[in-house]
Amino acid sequence: MSQLPKVEWSTDSAEEWISCQNNRDEWKKQFSENGFLVVQNLVDATSIKQYQAIYDKMLKGEIDTAKHRHDLGAHVTKQKDNIENVCQIMWPSMYVDGMKEGPIHQRAKCLAKYLLGEDMEFDFDMLIAKDPHTNTPVPWHQDEAYWPDMPDKRAVSFWVAMDNATVDNGCMWFVGGSHNKPIRKHRQAEGGKHALQCDECSEEEGCPQPIPAGSCTLHHGRTLHYTRGNTSNTQRRAFIVNFRPRNMVEWERKHGFDHGKGGIHSITEEDKK
Repeated sequence: MSQLPKVEWSTDSAEEWISCQNNRDEWKKQFSENGFLVVQNLVDATSIKQYQAIYDKMLKGEIDTAKHRHDLGAHVTKQKDNIENVCQIMWPSMYVDGMKEGPIHQRAKCLAKYLLGEDMEFDFDMLIAKDPHTNTPVPWHQDEAYWPDMPDKRAVSFWVAMDNATVDNGCMWFVGGSHNKPIRKHRQAEGGKHALQCDECSEEEGCPQPIPAGSCTLHHGRTLHYTRGNTSNTQRRAFIVNFRPRNMVEWERKHGFDHGKGGIHSITEEDKK
């Protein structure tokens, strides 16, 4: 196996960063009540440029992620030649040495522990990108619908904007408080190989959360969310990291569930069962 590309970071530690966040008690309250949260400036300007450069190399194939790459928007007719409607790359941290030591993973982990408990640990990461005018929504869903029924339901996903995320290019939408209610019925999106959708939800129930590059939204595993298609002239790239209790990560792996770490085929094949 060829040597992985390497990245090094020059930024404050996660502990230094969170100690400077004077509104973190309010964050905890908002997350508990709403099931989602917006955090501005999770990633500094220098680091975001490093992430963007790595991201682009993956999208262009200069870093070959084919084993973990597919079209999350395959439920919609192909919008542009030679590009996915919604490009999803699972486990990007496997392809770059030092990626998990960067501010996204480290600061998100620190905040996950503050919000949900000291036993929170990294579970998986992924990239989701929408090219200009691909106009493919990711349907309303709850992440928990994709996962096995674990004894401990605590989980949080950080959705970090690599570009300014707007309503027109596909920022996140959430239904506040939905994490405190039973999970809704989901089905496989028509013609899709992986995407699930919840028909019992719409924009009327939700609210958009546009954010600038370097900022993030975070949401509970049961919070209803979705993104519109990208109808703008700009890219919309997101870097997602997920955390759950350490013993639940171990439980998943023991039961053969690794969020496609062995390759994207393991996810799409599981969906057919």
